[in-house]
Amino acid sequence: MTMHPKPLDAAPDLKLPTYDARALCGAADQAQFVLEDKIYTLRITRAGKLILTK
Repeated sequence: MTMHPKPLDAAPDLKLPTYDARALCGAADQAQFVLEDKIYTLRITRAGKLILTK
């Protein structure tokens, strides 16, 4: 039996700051973020998915 997750509402939550991932990553399709002296990398895959790694 295959289970499919319920689709998410595509509308952004207007109470939260919203950023365009491609604008943040630029032509390199990657961006780094710092949180409490730790560096995280946000990457846009060829399939258009986001991956955040520490």
